[in-house]
Amino acid sequence: MAVAADRKALVTGGASGFGLEVGRRLAAAGARVALVDVQADRLAAAVDELGSEVALGLQADVTSPAAVQAAVGQAEEAFAGLDTVVISAGIIHIKPLAEVSESDWDSTLDVNLKGAFLTCQAAAPALTASGRGRIVTIASDAGRQGFPGLHAYCASKFGLVGLTEVLASELAPHVNVNCICPVGVPTTGMGEQVLAWKVSTTGNEPDQIKTQTARLNPVGRNATEADIANAALFLISEESSFLTGVILDVDGGLRLGGIPGAGD
Repeated sequence: MAVAADRKALVTGGASGFGLEVGRRLAAAGARVALVDVQADRLAAAVDELGSEVALGLQADVTSPAAVQAAVGQAEEAFAGLDTVVISAGIIHIKPLAEVSESDWDSTLDVNLKGAFLTCQAAAPALTASGRGRIVTIASDAGRQGFPGLHAYCASKFGLVGLTEVLASELAPHVNVNCICPVGVPTTGMGEQVLAWKVSTTGNEPDQIKTQTARLNPVGRNATEADIANAALFLISEESSFLTGVILDVDGGLRLGGIPGAGD
């Protein structure tokens, strides 16, 4: 998989989880990487890990147009251009319908969907000018089907899938825009949050729950951050140059149908 060593990338949510793992892979390939995150301490640690010679830490709230424009501008200036954007910033809450507040709804849509829109809008001119632009959005299996208690999260991720397809159509042929829909990954911060909710609702131990989810997956294991980063790096690579508007399920085949009553 050939990721050009001179890629100039910006990754939102880059201080942890999928964003940091993608940043690691890009830096290892020789790319320059701007990590955008709201958490200053984690951002500093991420830049220290990757090395300041290849990584740039930009503290910014992706829900703020001014902050996003400033971060994109700083990355462009530092790298003398920009050709890659990975959208990984996201938040989640899990509540029954009656308990979802307006603030819950607004904050989730703002980070997960508005933040993606603002980042892509700000970066699009540079990506187009590069002649080899790439946008990879990271949605979720919750952007493909509804789950109880994930009202705002599902709405935001379904919206991100739609936004990806609009951008792919509008920015072609200069920018390839694709989306990854991962199944839950228990090692991310969000995955740990979901796991804690499952523990609280079932009374089972975390290891029991992780064992059960692995057993129910056709591939027979839980997803890892590396699985999602591998997909992102492929979509950034030169081998993906004829792919745009793709919504890629990275779920071990979990969405595959079974025959009711044919087995457990």
